[in-house]
Amino acid sequence: MANNMMNMQKMMKEAQKLQKQMTDAQSELAKKAFIAKDPSGMVKVTVNGEKKVQALSIAPEAIDPDDPEMLEDLIIAAMNGALDKVDQAAENQLGQFTKNIPGL
Repeated sequence: MANNMMNMQKMMKEAQKLQKQMTDAQSELAKKAFIAKDPSGMVKVTVNGEKKVQALSIAPEAIDPDDPEMLEDLIIAAMNGALDKVDQAAENQLGQFTKNIPGL
């Protein structure tokens, strides 16, 4: 019975250690900047690891008052590229914590 209690305490300590490492990794990821451009390079978006937009840059030649849809498409492409970079970094950095946990 005492052996089971010791094993449970050891598991709890390991879980707390793992939780702290994961929290630290999430904090580190949140501080990073992820930059992406649309394929033409006329729109650049910077987001942080929390997927919050930090900066948006639009080249003057991308602004055509007769074709606002083109600018919308460029912004969407740049945003999706930046968010994909965040997702990939999160998978690389945090995947180590979830790969052995069933259901995650």
